[in-house]
Amino acid sequence: MPTPNQSESQRAGLCAACRHADVVTSSRGAMFYRCRRSETDPRFPKYPALPVLMCRGYEARDPA
Repeated sequence: MPTPNQSESQRAGLCAACRHADVVTSSRGAMFYRCRRSETDPRFPKYPALPVLMCRGYEARDPA
């Protein structure tokens, strides 16, 4: 469980800024990161253990 002062990048690691990650919120309010790369490449877990500190599939999101 994340602590209240823990930033999203500290909690999720690379997934927080990856263009291939979707945030999924459960009906109970829990947040998970789903990796879209897992749809086409079995080397990537659908829901990686957080924080992800190294990932060969990481690509930064385009700045908005």
